[in-house]
Formats: sequence, structure tokens, C-alpha cells
Amino acid sequence: MPQSTPPSSKKTSNLDSSSPSASSAPQERLANISAHMAPSSNSTAFPEDVVPQAAEDPLFGLMAAYRKDTFDKKVDLGIGAYRDDNAKPWVLPVVKQADEILRKDPNLNHEYLPIAGLAEFTSAAAKLIVGPDSPAIAEKRVTSLQTISGTGAVHLGALFLSKFYQLPSSGAVYFSAPTWANHNQIFSNVNLPIKTYPYFSASTKGLDFAGMKDALHAAPDRSIILLHACAHNPTGVDPTRDQWRELAELMRAKNHFPFFDCAYQGFASGSLSNDAWPVQYFISQGFELCIAQSFAKNFGLYGERAGCFHFVTSPSPSASATVTRLASQLAILQRSEISNPPAYGARIASLVLNDPDLFAEWEANLRTMSGRIIDMRTALRAKLEQLGTPGTWNHVTDQIGMFSFTGLSEKQVLQLRSDAHVYMTKNGRISMAGLNTKNVDYFAEAVDKVVREAQ
Repeated sequence: MPQSTPPSSKKTSNLDSSSPSASSAPQERLANISAHMAPSSNSTAFPEDVVPQAAEDPLFGLMAAYRKDTFDKKVDLGIGAYRDDNAKPWVLPVVKQADEILRKDPNLNHEYLPIAGLAEFTSAAAKLIVGPDSPAIAEKRVTSLQTISGTGAVHLGALFLSKFYQLPSSGAVYFSAPTWANHNQIFSNVNLPIKTYPYFSASTKGLDFAGMKDALHAAPDRSIILLHACAHNPTGVDPTRDQWRELAELMRAKNHFPFFDCAYQGFASGSLSNDAWPVQYFISQGFELCIAQSFAKNFGLYGERAGCFHFVTSPSPSASATVTRLASQLAILQRSEISNPPAYGARIASLVLNDPDLFAEWEANLRTMSGRIIDMRTALRAKLEQLGTPGTWNHVTDQIGMFSFTGLSEKQVLQLRSDAHVYMTKNGRISMAGLNTKNVDYFAEAVDKVVREAQ
């Protein structure tokens, strides 16, 4: 008969400290816990090969470099913002008046605006760009939404067109070459194909009108053509009225869709009606079109982001119903993007646009700004010609608005920055508002030096 095993000998503990497996188990658990807690090299869903480092915005990088420069004669000709003769920002007197009225209004509050914005602002803005006596307004063929300045208006229009406009298979949005750099990004972001048409002639430093017409004629029918209403950015070169008429005739024949970007109404020539003429002419010719309108430059409301997007339908018995449908879809897009636009800048602009006395004061302020820039064009050209700077410089006064395309090469621009502490974009564009009676001669002499050295 087998002997029975003592009870104590039947139980062998798995946690015997002398056992290798027993001692390793807690260590393994600790290692697993540590591994879970430790940062992982793959902890982001957005590694560098998926989201590479973007290049710094060239213009804002230029501004940062200018601010760091301690040279006492440095010149900022980069940013497109008005400066007075002391190189200081200028708050328009009419804006100060409107601000005072707002501050004293006992009913002022900070409630949300409607999705489409401040109605008294958008209706006045439409009259300003379309024309107060335009049949398009009388026939209720215009819908307007307040936007985040001109940039927001361009974006809203691009978004709407990307969703609802049926481009031909090889069609695209056509920009001038060159154009405002942000146009490319805005339209690319909504997946609209982009192409360019010739615009600036490097040889004449004026408009390549023949090249522009040829490109628009060759573009597939029903292409979207982006046009600068006035004070073309960056060149300062605008078509004449006769040339605008030719463009309208060509675009009607091709059934192209015009998209006007208007950032400088009243700032270009000093006349609000003159600067809006191309838009109003196209509307008078029966075009269906849209307009991006900014109040940053002409009110000096750069940081308040006051703008409007307008859609104008063609004359037809169903035009009013069409514009109602379009307005409903634009409101949905606006709601998903910003919900409601900001109030302050729109309230300032609205007070001025709707008050005859303030409006007259605003027109005088516009003449002050545009007049000073015209004076600087005259002074710069005169100094360059006095110095005998190689080349011709009539383009400085032939061009209009905030900017001038100097014709300087990138190499010359960089030399101006390193030698004379003059800051301007690499393509040779200068903001005329950065020149004043105290630095225009210094700038002209610096230009003369780099141009001669390139000979």
C-alpha cells in the first residue's frame, strides 16, 4: 500500500522567491506599465512626412526682419498699409468721429450679428460698389454677406463656386500673372484648379493687354476669371476703360464668369465711383458675377476685418428667385465657417456710409491718402531721373494705388536690404505708402546705386 504524502508536501507555492519565474513576473508587469506610460516615438498621427514644416509667410517674415533691424534709416516698403508722412499708421479722422458716436450710443451691445452680417452695412456696401442707382439693386438681383475683410470674401466666393459652379472639364480659375499671393492659396484650398493669364509686361512695366486677351480667348468657355477692380496688387497696373470694354466683350463671347476682387475702392484714384467703374460696367452689360470687397485700406480698418461678398445675377424674370436661392446657400456656408461676422468694423463703416456728412468727410480722407501716394510717385520718379538712374522710370507714375512694381530683380532687392536696410518683397514690389518726404531721396539713391552696379 503506497504511503500517503504529508499534506504540507502536496502544496508547492508558485510565488517561491527562490524560483526564477516567480521573481521575473512582477518585473515584467512593471516593464509593461512603464512601456505604456513612456512617450512613444510614434505618438502623433501627424509625423513630418505627413505634415511637413511650412515655409514662413514671406511678407510677414519680411515684417519681422524689419522690426529686428536697429538701423536708424531703415525703410519699410513691404506691408500694404497706409502710413503718413512720419511713417506712422493713420487713423482716419472720420473713423475717430464714428468711434465716438458708437461709444456714446446707450443701446450699443455685443450681441451676435445675423449670419449675413449687419444689414445696414451690407446694403450700403453694395450701393458703394454696384452703384446706388444700379438696376441690379432696384431689381433685387444682388445678395450681400458681411465677411472677414476681403480675404474672407474671396474665400466665401471660392467656396461657393467650388460647390456649385460647373466648370468645364479643362476649365479653371484664371489669375493675372502676377496676382495677390493669397489668391493661389485660397482657391487651391477649396480644390479649384488654377491657371494664369499674362498681365504684367516686364519690358514696358505696364499691361500686357494682347497677352491677356489671347489667354482669355484660349481659355475654355465658362472659365472663372479673377479680376482686380482697381489698383492691381502687386503691379499697380490697371486696364484703361476702353480696355475694360474689350475685356467685357471677349468674356461675354466666351461665357466666362467674372470674379472681381476690390480692395482699394477710393484709395486708388481718390474717387469711389471711378475706382468702381469696371465692376459697374460689367453689371451694366448683363454679366452674372461676384465681388469681394474690403474696407481695410479705404477705412484704415486693417485689424477690424470688415468686408463684404456680393453676388449679382443677370437680368431675367427669375432673377429675384435665383438670388434668394443663392443667398440661402451662402448663408449655410457662412454659418459653417464663422457663424457670425465681427461687429465693430462693420458698425464704424456703416455709420460713415449711411451718413451724408460723415461720407463727405470720408471722401476727403480718401483724397488725403491717395493724394499723398501720388505725390510720392512723382517725387520718386523725379529723383531717379535727376540722378540719371539707368533705365526709364515713367512706370512709377503710370502705375496707381498702394503698390508699384519697380522692375528691380531679386538680386537687387536683396542688395538693397543688406546695404541700405530697405525692406521690400523679392519680386520688386514696393508699398508706395512706405515712402515719405524724409526717406524718398534716400531710397532713390539706394536704387540708383544697385541699378548702376548691375550694369
